Amino acid sequence: MVTDEPLLQLKNVSKDFYGTTVLSGVNFSVNRGEIVCLVGENGAGKTTLMHIIFGMPDISSTGGYGGEVYFAGKPVSFKSPFDALDAGIALVHQEFSLIPGFTASENIALNREPVKPNLGSLIFGNRLATLKRDEMTERAVRAIAKLGVSISPETLVSEMPVGHKQFAEIAREISRDQVQLLVLDEPTAVLTESEAEIFLSSIRVLASEGIGIIFISHRLHEVTSLADRIVVLRDGAVIKNVQNDRIGVQDIATWMVGRDMTTASVPVAARKAEEFSGEMLHVEHLWVDMPGETVRDVSFSVKPGEIFGIGGLAGQGKLGIPNGIMGLFTAGGTVALDSAPVALGNPAAALGAGMAFVSEDRRGVGLLLDESLDWNIAFGVMQTKGLYLKSYCGGLFRLRDEKAMRELAEEYIKKLEIKCTGPHQQAKELSGGNQQKICLARAFALNPRLLLVSEPTRGIDVGAKKIVLDTLQWYNRNAGMTIVMISSELEELRAICDRIAIVDEGKIAGILPPTAPLTEFGLLMAGQ
Repeated sequence: MVTDEPLLQLKNVSKDFYGTTVLSGVNFSVNRGEIVCLVGENGAGKTTLMHIIFGMPDISSTGGYGGEVYFAGKPVSFKSPFDALDAGIALVHQEFSLIPGFTASENIALNREPVKPNLGSLIFGNRLATLKRDEMTERAVRAIAKLGVSISPETLVSEMPVGHKQFAEIAREISRDQVQLLVLDEPTAVLTESEAEIFLSSIRVLASEGIGIIFISHRLHEVTSLADRIVVLRDGAVIKNVQNDRIGVQDIATWMVGRDMTTASVPVAARKAEEFSGEMLHVEHLWVDMPGETVRDVSFSVKPGEIFGIGGLAGQGKLGIPNGIMGLFTAGGTVALDSAPVALGNPAAALGAGMAFVSEDRRGVGLLLDESLDWNIAFGVMQTKGLYLKSYCGGLFRLRDEKAMRELAEEYIKKLEIKCTGPHQQAKELSGGNQQKICLARAFALNPRLLLVSEPTRGIDVGAKKIVLDTLQWYNRNAGMTIVMISSELEELRAICDRIAIVDEGKIAGILPPTAPLTEFGLLMAGQ
């Protein structure tokens, strides 16, 4: 149901932050019923562009933007997201904005709850009105049904697996009246392959109803299967704006990064089990009470110097393993590092034992968003080892060593190719992929004996993925760092891991070498 008249049109849109150009002369449009896939490396300007369209406050508070935006044939310059919502634009952010203690129906109806007046509301105002819960539930059921998934409207968000949270987030937006344009920022990054297929089918249905779609994704195979048109951003400019006519993943990857990506994949690890001896990490009968990622009974060991992978479908418990070991959720069982017991439920004990953790929740756990990059990178080693501090008055008090912190940050900015204005930029101003690199930098700065890294490439582009995977391999091969990598991306696990454990229903279904046939991994994931 694509129409010729643009629903959204951007003309020569530009934006700079703190003297750094983020967008330069961007032109593209979206028609009613059209699916436009917007792709680009992290830091290419995709999120900034969406913030301009949606009237996010970080745009107006930093001097606004240049160029013109037209919506439904009229020039617009939204002052707030509420203006964009009223106009018919809905945006699903990459990071969740749900209230954990509310049910799915309460989140979907949030700020738009149907109410009926009562005596209290007539006297004291609408805040005391009674919620029409039946109507809220009906609205939630309709929105969820459009997405083709089965989620009870009465389920608490805190009890949902991560994939269901994403569906609830999207259901909230499509439940709004008169939605004309739906913007989706990495909507499938947390979904399993089967969930992603269901979701993509639902997007096609929404487009057939005349809703314009902007779909941002780093999963390029999804882009080629879904898009009517593909727009590629590189360094803040539109490099390609083409109809999806026999466009391949390799074409898009090359346009994104400006170089041939045929050699970008990392070869499957060739090391054999006999190359490793001894035992560094011993986990026995581990259980973890992590909502949506419950671990029931997990036992495994990791040898010094290896990269041990943990994979499996969403909600089966793989993410609960590192979170339980590092003490972020209630856990039981036995964990030992170099034969020394590690106290569970105590993150300080885990760090003190020589472990470090890069969480899958980079904004909630991994970053100090309002602090500078040098502070983010040095914070962990400062807290655990007392480094990057200067003593004064004979050690009576200590202050941060700003020069040393800056040099540390500059080292990792260069090594990980972090796109930023410098060590003093705030973490919240970086793109998602560059924020992920900051989380890795902080872990590397600790120089741990064992690094647990969870979903290290979630939501980042193909070029950044290579940098991350190459860096993990470099620290493993050259710095002797033992690594446990948890990922939903089986191909990435097979690319750099020496052994891969598959988790199913909170237990280890089996451990395979990376060279094992894909069918064997598939059978383990299916519980067979």
